Amino acid sequence: MIIDAQVHLWAAETPSRPWPSDGQKRAHLKTPMGFEAMLSDMDKAGVDRVVIVPPSWEGDRNDYALMAAHQHPDRFAVMGRLCLEDPISKTRVPDWLSDPAMLGVRVNFSDSKLRWLSDGTADWFWPVAEKAGIPVMMHCPGQQQKIAEIAARHTALTIMIDHMNLSTRLPVDAIAAAVQATASLSRFPNLSVKLSSVPVYSREAFPYRNMDPHLRHMIDSFGAERCHWGSDLSHGKGKIPYENYVCHFTEGSFFRSEDERKWVMGASLQKILKWPSDHS
Repeated sequence: MIIDAQVHLWAAETPSRPWPSDGQKRAHLKTPMGFEAMLSDMDKAGVDRVVIVPPSWEGDRNDYALMAAHQHPDRFAVMGRLCLEDPISKTRVPDWLSDPAMLGVRVNFSDSKLRWLSDGTADWFWPVAEKAGIPVMMHCPGQQQKIAEIAARHTALTIMIDHMNLSTRLPVDAIAAAVQATASLSRFPNLSVKLSSVPVYSREAFPYRNMDPHLRHMIDSFGAERCHWGSDLSHGKGKIPYENYVCHFTEGSFFRSEDERKWVMGASLQKILKWPSDHS
């Protein structure tokens, strides 16, 4: 089973479903990526399942993602958004997993939200999520030390590091050092890493060979059982075919065994997020 660890799907902005008016309307594509089109792309690329990560430009809402997962529970599940600034969010966490389509929470600390890691805004979330047994995907480029502190303090909290914790603003010649910093976090058994959005960080043509040593380093450090393939398709949609994201891994020479490949291509994600084969 091939499972994509991250795809943004969203609906069009309408008067009845407006996006936040905070100047952050930065959708990856002019045309929304809907779940019907995604199903077609999945079938063509041989992808069985996708974890939907609702995008930031829609605001902290999960309704469209959950609708897709409810209609197609065998193909989609959701790592939902939660507004860490809203005091009422704390009361929502204990029942977060009551919907079988919801597998956890995804938090993004890039750009202006990076301060939340140091100003106390996010402090309440980690122990509450840990107590509730909620897996967390997080992206905070360059903040490996902060990730280490959270992982050490909350040893029962399952944390998945997005995109090897890289940033698209990172120069290509700085990627190796950033990958090494992320690999050093493998000493925490409650951490795993998403090998996601690789073509975007490569900035080379398919098959993105310059990224292969970095992927190998992650697998050597975390073990294949704690590495998850993901496309983050909307970043490259229109420029990078979905099949390229998939083939880079299904045909990649950086794996040492088919067992490793199976773990990274879906088995590890299925195990950590507890998304069973008969999910419905």
